[in-house]
Amino acid sequence: MHRLACFSAAAVIAAAPIFAIAADAPKPPAKPAAKEDTTPKSLGGANGWSAYSAGGKANLVCYVVGKPTRSEPADPKRSPVDLQVTHRPVEKALNVVSFELGYAAKSGSSADLDIDGKKFSLFTNKNAAWTSNAASDKIVTAALSKGKKAVIAATPERGANTTDTYILEGFARALALADKACGIKR
Repeated sequence: MHRLACFSAAAVIAAAPIFAIAADAPKPPAKPAAKEDTTPKSLGGANGWSAYSAGGKANLVCYVVGKPTRSEPADPKRSPVDLQVTHRPVEKALNVVSFELGYAAKSGSSADLDIDGKKFSLFTNKNAAWTSNAASDKIVTAALSKGKKAVIAATPERGANTTDTYILEGFARALALADKACGIKR
């Protein structure tokens, strides 16, 4: 019995360098993870409103975007102006409302949004205006879906105040396409 124990111990000691070499041996390269395509994919739209999705399961984003039908004062130097509603289901960020103003907003100012007589105050940050929280996002998105016209007024860092008017016909249809792509139930 004692011999067997000595033999076993000798075998383990003799094999130890082999196991150490195997542990230090380079591992075969891991199979690279498939890259998810982040190119926006058009989902369709209606009356000037478009829906898109981008990314895959781990980073899926769906959004609706539309341009104003009228901007006052007309300023050819203004960057693109639009309204977006975005879903990021993995982050549990749904109905995120943002307006690209096309200029740097006056520091500390807010933007006034009117949807068929319903008034909302949005905070500004650099060149955009946002609702203040998820509950406001949901309320504003519902108003946009049922509304006919949205008007946002904001104050630039320099120059005259602006007013952008969005006709909402087609918004609800585009939102339904974005909702479907991101699995959002209303």
